[in-house]
Order: sequence, then structure tokens, then C-alpha cells
Amino acid sequence: MWLFAILIGLPLIEISLFVTIGAAIGLWWTLAVVLGTAMAGMSIIRAQGGAQHMRKLQSDPMTPLANKAMLVFAGMMLILPGFLTDTLGLLLLLPPVRSFVLARLRAKVRVRTAAPARDVPIDGEYIDLDAQKTPTHQPPSAWTRH
Repeated sequence: MWLFAILIGLPLIEISLFVTIGAAIGLWWTLAVVLGTAMAGMSIIRAQGGAQHMRKLQSDPMTPLANKAMLVFAGMMLILPGFLTDTLGLLLLLPPVRSFVLARLRAKVRVRTAAPARDVPIDGEYIDLDAQKTPTHQPPSAWTRH
């Protein structure tokens, strides 16, 4: 339901912002702002690689990955034509905003480190390995010394 509301609501908001801002600053300035933010978004996405990120990943993998993902998302928001998406993208470029979003995500998402126990066997039957005694190797009686 939320996805449907976003898919319908976001274009309506963007169109109304285009009309309102275009009437205030003019067509050419509106187009210049939209194209400028799209170019800025592409350069941000392109710049999100490098060795400094790999060094950070080795020490604490969660924070640098989340920051990089949010920066890429900010670049994508800047590429999309529209003032609302540009504003959201510009806000995600600010480190305090990214820290706030990361803290909210950490509060909502739990990361499991081990696989959960299965109640259902994989192939349809249970095999109890502890119930079967592992046979020990007994040499043939001809080999034993008397």
C-alpha cells in the first residue's frame, strides 16, 4: 500500500513543485537547477569508490557500507528530475542526516549472525546421528595374536 501511495503521490508532488517553482523563477532557471542537480548526482555516484572505503570496511563493515549506500541513494535521488527528490538527495549528503538515518535503521533492523534452527528436515526424514553408534574397526581374527 505504501509503495502504491509513493508511486502515485511522488509524481503529483513533483509536478506541482515544477509548476510552482517554474512560475516563481522561470522556465530556464528551473531547467538549469534540475539538470545541475542531475549532473551533481552522477558525479556523487561515480566518486563513491576507492581505497579509503575498503580500509574502513575492514574495521567496521556496517557503517561504511550504510554510508556508501546512502550516498549512492542520494545520487540517485539527485538524478531523478524533481525538487522533492533533489531536496531528499541533498539532505542525505549531509553527514548528520546520514548518521540519524543510520541510527533509525539500526533501531529497526536486527542482523542475525547464525542461521536459525530448522524444524523441518531438508529431505523429508530425520536422521539422528547420536542414536547410531559408529562402528569401530575390528581387525579380522586371523590378524590377532594369541
